[in-house]
Amino acid sequence: MKTFRIGGVHPRENKLTAGAPITHASLPKQAIILLSQHIGAPAEAIVAKGDMVKVGTLLAKANGFVSANIHSPVSGKVAKIDNVTDASGYQKPAIYIDVEGDTWEESIDRSDALISSCNLDAQAIINKIDQMGIVGIGGATFPTKVKLMPPPNMKPEVLIINAVECEPYLTNDHALMLAKADEIMVGVEILMKAINVTQAYIGIEANKPDAIELLKHKAQEHKGIEIVRLQCRYPQGGEKQLIDAVIGRQVASGALPVSTGAVVQNVATAYAVYEAVQKNKPLIERIVTVTGKSLARPGNYLARIGMPVSQLIEEAGGLPENTGKIVLGGPMMGRATQNIEAPTSKGTSGILVMDDSEAHRIEPSPCIRCAKCVAACPMGLEPYLLSKAVAIGNYEIAEERRIYDCIECGCCSYSCPAHRQLLDYIRYGKGKVMGIIRARNAETKK
Repeated sequence: MKTFRIGGVHPRENKLTAGAPITHASLPKQAIILLSQHIGAPAEAIVAKGDMVKVGTLLAKANGFVSANIHSPVSGKVAKIDNVTDASGYQKPAIYIDVEGDTWEESIDRSDALISSCNLDAQAIINKIDQMGIVGIGGATFPTKVKLMPPPNMKPEVLIINAVECEPYLTNDHALMLAKADEIMVGVEILMKAINVTQAYIGIEANKPDAIELLKHKAQEHKGIEIVRLQCRYPQGGEKQLIDAVIGRQVASGALPVSTGAVVQNVATAYAVYEAVQKNKPLIERIVTVTGKSLARPGNYLARIGMPVSQLIEEAGGLPENTGKIVLGGPMMGRATQNIEAPTSKGTSGILVMDDSEAHRIEPSPCIRCAKCVAACPMGLEPYLLSKAVAIGNYEIAEERRIYDCIECGCCSYSCPAHRQLLDYIRYGKGKVMGIIRARNAETKK
């Protein structure tokens, strides 16, 4: 089996919802749609208080090249455009919609019929993906059209579909592959056409044998698509690690992944591309794994974007009394939420409810110089040194030792026998160093 060559760990998988079917979540009474739920500039609202909207109505237009359109996930009346406290506790602009019924835009094809043939050319496909507000929904939420339009001096050679789902607990991609394999295959072909390549690889970790066999069977009907069985190793779903695992090429420090000849898209994004191009359906809903050892009904829920986190927890049986922490995403790269009334977004892949014992952090002790964090780092960094540099405010050393290459996977903290909060320091320091670099570059351009 293939895997990446540097670092990595194998945490307990805890795939409690593996094999759980996709359950349709109830509609919220009010949807709150963030104007910034993608990497890049926030979208600009084009509706006003009192406007009536349908499911799929354009609410906000992309504000720049790295931005994305946002569409209504519900039908009803725009109650207001105001700030909302997001899951991280920050105030963000959002559109509030009071839900009335479930009326969809007539242009959206809601049938289950598979549409295999796509007659659009590459630019028309990219335009459609742009129009429908598709972003990478594996977690990064990078506008998909941007990845499909690399710099002129970098020509894509292969498409890699990230179906790894190495993060513990999460099973939303696994559930999607079992339910929508045919649509995913067509979505992959559309992406191949968009970047003009003839070869695609779908990387899946070995702990999903049913998905591997199903997609292998489906791939026989689609020329140039190969399923790659990967070793279970975190963070194999990282873009740079996946490229290394599948085609054996490493992304140089500071370089774009496409410099290796590979364009990477998440498997759920491939499905969203199918729906956008073939069904005229914007990105207005997604599968969210709602999980935790104390939940009554953990599962994979198809939920409209903009519904409160608390409502999805209620769908899964309600908040257990012994809850210690609620994490959006998985336990390795997810973030603890400060507000369970915050709305979900295009990037909400999971909601993990952790009990008191799981959420408790062990008191750190002094570093014992074991170098386990160095061995575990998939980017070849020295986490113990970077965290120390940040702690004493020496950002020059942090930059010199490539803190900006950190992918924030958490392997260092996970592997540390002294339970030191390495990632916390590195994440903070990375932000500081990136700010210093931007300021320096701006000064140079004057």
